[in-house]
Amino acid sequence: MRSSTLAILSAASVLTAAAAAKTSPERHALHHSFLNAQHQFWGIRGGDASSSSSVQGSVIHDGASAKKDRPTTKKSQASVQSPTSKLLDSVHAGGASPEDTAFIGFTSPHLPSTTLPRNTRTLVDNNPRQKDVHKIRSSSEAPLSVATNQQNLAEAVEEIISQREQQEVESGSKQQDHNNMSAPTKGPLKILFLSSDTGGGHRASAEALANQFQRLYPGTTYDLLDIWSDIDSSWPYNTIKDTYKSFSASPWKWRTLYHVSNTAIYAKFADLHSYYMNEEMIREKIEEHNPDVVVSVHPTMNYIPLFSLRKIAKKFDKEIPFFTVVTDFGSGHCTWFNKDVDRMYLASEPIKAIAQKRGGVPDEKIVMSGLPIRYDFAAQADAMGDRTTEEGRAHQKRVREQLNIDPNKRMVLVMGGGEGVGSLSDIVNELYAKLRTQGVDATICVVCGRNKKLKVDLETRCWDTVVSQSLNSYESLKSRFVTKLLSAHASRSRRIQAALDRAAAKAAKGKDIAEVPGNVDVVPLGFVKNMAEYMVAADVLVTKAGPGTIAEAAAVGLPIMVTSHLPGQEAGNVDIVLDGGFGDYCEVPETIALEIACWLQDSQLIDVMSRKATEVGHPHAAEEIARDIGDTTHEFMERNKK
Repeated sequence: MRSSTLAILSAASVLTAAAAAKTSPERHALHHSFLNAQHQFWGIRGGDASSSSSVQGSVIHDGASAKKDRPTTKKSQASVQSPTSKLLDSVHAGGASPEDTAFIGFTSPHLPSTTLPRNTRTLVDNNPRQKDVHKIRSSSEAPLSVATNQQNLAEAVEEIISQREQQEVESGSKQQDHNNMSAPTKGPLKILFLSSDTGGGHRASAEALANQFQRLYPGTTYDLLDIWSDIDSSWPYNTIKDTYKSFSASPWKWRTLYHVSNTAIYAKFADLHSYYMNEEMIREKIEEHNPDVVVSVHPTMNYIPLFSLRKIAKKFDKEIPFFTVVTDFGSGHCTWFNKDVDRMYLASEPIKAIAQKRGGVPDEKIVMSGLPIRYDFAAQADAMGDRTTEEGRAHQKRVREQLNIDPNKRMVLVMGGGEGVGSLSDIVNELYAKLRTQGVDATICVVCGRNKKLKVDLETRCWDTVVSQSLNSYESLKSRFVTKLLSAHASRSRRIQAALDRAAAKAAKGKDIAEVPGNVDVVPLGFVKNMAEYMVAADVLVTKAGPGTIAEAAAVGLPIMVTSHLPGQEAGNVDIVLDGGFGDYCEVPETIALEIACWLQDSQLIDVMSRKATEVGHPHAAEEIARDIGDTTHEFMERNKK
């Protein structure tokens, strides 16, 4: 009897150790230990190894039928079982009493409660779900079968192991997801971007993507090719840059050019003409670069390059994938959309509708990704989180201190594009006057770009004269109806409109002038490279409707006042802001200033607009696009090897 008890103790100890085992090798070793304990027990009961083997064989056979009548644990229901789970199933198969057909063992009225080692009892007793079920009976209670004792212990250990294995699986999945997002698993790429300096957004998108390619696939190289400037192209393609600068400075000219060219007939004619005049030179240029992948970030560089790549594939027996990353936000020219690309990356539902209607691009080739923006914005967005929370405000305060901006004042960031164009001077004048007269303490940071004359002028301007000359009235606030008429797409959110109505009512009562003037500073800036930090520091952004700027602001939850847009593709960008509820559109400097002053005095409104902006933003778009393009390109490269 003593030998039998020792054998049982040995098996129970092994089960206890199995609960603590964290690795498969440990559990595998414990499995063999348990089998040895079983052999020891059955050798004592049966007298030799042969009887032990025969009985164990019946355990496996009879246990299968016994399980049907007995509740199973979650682990036993799983389609794939660990070695430990199989070990415990063999214990479960022993039956619960001598009456069970699968019962194996013996009963003893003298089996002491110390049969379970102390550590095992602790595991069982500390489990509130198992205390009543697995309570150790004393020798004075009814006889207890060895199989029942084993089953109770096994169930307790089984639950613990199941919980641990689930934690390990979840931890492993999280680690795998992290590795998939951060660790490069494939080799470097040779990338060719097709772009043109018709506005800064195209090059900025290409550089944002290039940065992510190099982060994700170390050793990656890239080139930026302007197919109209880098080849001896024919007219009018060789004048595209000059034409853009001239026409974009004159809205009516740009509107005419855009709408005439944004037709199926014109686009087809332009494609055919440019193909016969320039395709061979473009193909030779692409061959010189010998890329693994071609990425277009410009609307005029989709049709001919695709034809060129087909010819290159036949010539060199090498498939080169072609991707289009549309850098417009709310609307786009029809030349963007070619259904023959391998994949197309879009930023919004409105532009997806255009891609499908005008270009016939199928759903399986469209990826809704957001606009690719610089990595700085993703880093700042992650560090700040929700800017309306205490943590977000604390991060904003730290950034302001780093930029030498008073953290206790409101901050307005005014931009006019990289060249410092637009009516920046008038807007800044009105902002200063309205904020000061309404008692709003604020810092106005003005990005002058390359406009050095404006920067010097703002540094030497007499601001007292500006205030005295400004119209201290809210009458212009009523011009919102005129603004709607001039810009039919304009549609303020109800919350913003309600705030403006309250401000107008306040002005009508003569409460528009504060007793204590606001403390307002104007900080002229040149060409800013750390724009992400300035947008985090700001409470409101005043800017033209550039798609990249809107995407960057939305990424960090920054409300926007749009002051101008190019007719055509940028009109859709205004709709993104208005429909998203995180800004407004106005062209009149005085009205701009009055509305922003209203916003800055309504903290709740600013918070709501900020959260709306965050819903539209995609700070990690560049990383997601680069990873998708990179993985697809590697698939092409593998096929080319075969």
